[in-house]
Amino acid sequence: MKIACLSGKGGAGKTLAAVNLATAAGNAVYIDCDVEEPNGHLFLKPDRTEEVTVSALLPEFDPGRCTGCKKCVEFCRFHALMYIREKPMVFSEVCHSCGGCSLVCPENAVTEREKPVGRLQIGMAGDVKTVTGILNPGEASGIPVIREALKQAEGLTIIDGPPGSACSVMESVMDADFCILVAEPTAFGFHNFQMVYELVTLLGRKCGVIINKEETSYEPLEDFCREHDLKILCRIPYSPRIGAMAAAGELVSRKDPELGRLFADVLKQIGGVL
Repeated sequence: MKIACLSGKGGAGKTLAAVNLATAAGNAVYIDCDVEEPNGHLFLKPDRTEEVTVSALLPEFDPGRCTGCKKCVEFCRFHALMYIREKPMVFSEVCHSCGGCSLVCPENAVTEREKPVGRLQIGMAGDVKTVTGILNPGEASGIPVIREALKQAEGLTIIDGPPGSACSVMESVMDADFCILVAEPTAFGFHNFQMVYELVTLLGRKCGVIINKEETSYEPLEDFCREHDLKILCRIPYSPRIGAMAAAGELVSRKDPELGRLFADVLKQIGGVL
């Protein structure tokens, strides 16, 4: 089973939920797909880590074979190729490494080379296998790193997705069985929550809600969940003590037995839904 934790904005508590769900589950895999700013390892503190380089394939052109037919340029939907000064030019920032340009070239003038774009750090935190995706600085897309990280999924896997609702979020939930949407009970949090809900709905994924940092009920969020038959899996209260534990990189499910039972109950509810 793959469970993806998502939030419409940063700071809503997505990683708090993901690392504590993995810890409460035990014998699980935690995958941090927030490859631009991964921080799950700060809580889980894995050891015996190994590092794996992640590369993307970029096209290279043989000037001796290229006839300037521009079929590769016409094929590329992402506009990653242009024909300038009688030779193709690659814009690596928008290349999706699909390999289409090499397939359509009638002269076999296109080959592919590997370009390192990031790395995976794989380790163990007790009985939880941790996989941290890290995008190299300056790279435009973290999707190749996310794809490689998700190949490590096995058994019960908790996916800590990127915040927001961009392509990287979609890549993180493509194979998820269930999505947990972590929401702040504020106007700003609710606005961003609706965007990520729309994404998982378009992808046809089952989902439930964790409301984090709740002082009082935020009625627009409550009404939205009722209208869309969205199950509220749990409510985490606003608490300076919880905030202090999180800021210190501590797992609240281990420090607070009540919160440990809360996260365990979320997993039971999801098992029942699926």
